[in-house]
Amino acid sequence: MIFFKRILIASAAVLFFGSAQAQTFSDAFAGFGSNEGEPIEIEAGELRVEDGNNTATFVGDVVVIQGETSLKTQRLKVFYAGDGENQAEGSVQQKISRLEAAGGVFISSKDQTAKGDEASFDMNREFMVMTGNEVVLSQGPNVVVGKRLTVNLKTGQANLTAGQGSGSGQGSGRVKVRIQPNSVEDSN
Repeated sequence: MIFFKRILIASAAVLFFGSAQAQTFSDAFAGFGSNEGEPIEIEAGELRVEDGNNTATFVGDVVVIQGETSLKTQRLKVFYAGDGENQAEGSVQQKISRLEAAGGVFISSKDQTAKGDEASFDMNREFMVMTGNEVVLSQGPNVVVGKRLTVNLKTGQANLTAGQGSGSGQGSGRVKVRIQPNSVEDSN
């Protein structure tokens, strides 16, 4: 019975992807969980549940869809707190503490996309970090490129950086932005 609870918990984890309310690019991360009435569909080549480590891992062309929002990656690992022993029968109330996506991460919602090599979602702190050789955010024809994106899932504040600035030449790049004027309608 605990095994099935773990599967349900891992499946329900995408409900916690965030509640960002900001406009433009941070909206791509707000889709999961924004409509609790929408079903969540997860497909993967394999699901590994490790009760001893409180983790569940979806592996192989992972696709998560809720409404108009989708996440695609090669591996999605869900970390949860608690052992599930004290839960009421049939209840799935364990707390998801962290999600890690790796092997290329692509998030899309309507006309917005975010693409990077890896992403982690800290559900306790309500932060998402996406990293990669190129982290690319787009909305219609507008594009922003950097190497590290940090999003506060509670406030929607997003920060994109181009590197560490270590002085060794590595990470000394710049954030790049291409904006098409009047390309995004104001929804206010």
